[in-house]
Amino acid sequence: MKKIVRAHLYISGIVQGVFFRAHTQDVARSLDLTGWVRNLHDARVEVVTEGPKDKLEKLIQWCHKGPPGASVTNVEIKWGNAIGEFRDFETRY
Repeated sequence: MKKIVRAHLYISGIVQGVFFRAHTQDVARSLDLTGWVRNLHDARVEVVTEGPKDKLEKLIQWCHKGPPGASVTNVEIKWGNAIGEFRDFETRY
C-alpha cells in the first residue's frame, strides 16, 4: 500500500483568469487525489491535496505548466503528512 501524503502548493505567474482552478480540479480528480484549489488575493493559486506521492508529483508537474493561457513562474511546495480530511477535490472561492 502506498503512503498517502499531503502537498501544499502556491503557484505564481499568470494563473488567474485562465481556468487554472478548473483544470487543476480535473487533473487532480483524474489522478484520484483529494483536496482543494483556490485563487488568492495576491494573484497566486493555492492548492492543498492528498494522495500517493507519485500521483501528487504528477499533479505538481502539471502545475508547473498549467492550462493554455497560463504562464507559471514558480511553484512553491510544502510536503506534509496526510490528515485524511478530504473526500473529493473541489474548487474553493
